[in-house]
Amino acid sequence: MTAIDKDKVYQQLTAQAKSLVDGVDNVVGALGNVIALLKEELPSFFWVGFYVVKEGSLQLGPFQGPVACYSIEKGKGVCGTAWEKAQTLVVPDVHQFPGHIACSSRSNSEIVVPVFHGGEVVAVIDVDSEDFDAFDEEDKRGLETIAQIVAPLFAAGY
Repeated sequence: MTAIDKDKVYQQLTAQAKSLVDGVDNVVGALGNVIALLKEELPSFFWVGFYVVKEGSLQLGPFQGPVACYSIEKGKGVCGTAWEKAQTLVVPDVHQFPGHIACSSRSNSEIVVPVFHGGEVVAVIDVDSEDFDAFDEEDKRGLETIAQIVAPLFAAGY
């Protein structure tokens, strides 16, 4: 997919994600639908899901793909590091990432995007690909926009 095509796809995904969360009070259902949308429309995403900050760790939330880790500590793996640094991490080769948590041996690259509410990271969007170097600046921008769209769902907690 070219950069132009990917930008167009993310524009469409953004509009669809907004329609899936606007006025919805079923947080788990809305997050699940957003994840299903991403998995369906972006075929390089072999695993995509939310990890939600709860009781001092990232806890597995709605996801699509093979089984996953239940809990990730702050600063551990790509997800925990993105949470600790409060920034998006794009990892072209997870096997080169110090402390990578291999929930699936099929994962070769990963992007993790924090979801902020009230100035704090409340969740992360985690995406794995079987391809190396699968994520780029368009993915970063697009997924950060999706994170902003879902952020209000966390107003009442998860």
